[in-house]
Amino acid sequence: MPLKKADLEFEFYKAQGPGGQHRNKVATAVRLTHIPTGFTVSATERRSRTQNLEKAIERLKIKLARAGRKEKPRVPTKPSKAARRKRLEAKKARSSIKKQRGRVTSWS
Repeated sequence: MPLKKADLEFEFYKAQGPGGQHRNKVATAVRLTHIPTGFTVSATERRSRTQNLEKAIERLKIKLARAGRKEKPRVPTKPSKAARRKRLEAKKARSSIKKQRGRVTSWS
């Protein structure tokens, strides 16, 4: 889905955190809003405004792609007869082992 510049609202602000004087004095952080959908993304990790803008546009494209994708409904499944039989056999075998625990058969 191509992004139109008219559909985007750019906001630049001062980023917080480490990065020195350039990062603290210059508005390098980018907040990007897609007006038709209202999605907002931001990028603050770089010291460069252009790199942050590229990163924000990339994130917005990913977010729009996720929103456009339709999730398939889960089809409930049930175990086959063979799987049920196998599970019951395993439970019975384990049960018989547990029944034999702690039993004293002879007193000698």
